[in-house]
Amino acid sequence: MSNTDQRPELPDHLSIDPDSPHYVAAIFEHPVGIRFNGKERFDVEEYCISEGWVKVPSAKTLDRKGNPLMIKIKGLVEAFYR
Repeated sequence: MSNTDQRPELPDHLSIDPDSPHYVAAIFEHPVGIRFNGKERFDVEEYCISEGWVKVPSAKTLDRKGNPLMIKIKGLVEAFYR
């Protein structure tokens, strides 16, 4: 299990958007999973464990820049390495 020792610790707040101040490139060198309310989710764009929320894209709605509109959902958040 020496591979687990090389992984950086998962932060409390993380985003997959490189323009976000909560983006950490070293984390994404390893596959990261998010469990929300006991179920694994694959569409999470950003999370905060201490505040208990995730941001996921809405179905087809776009913002004025053409990016998917994000919805914040509250619940129990767990981040882990796959």
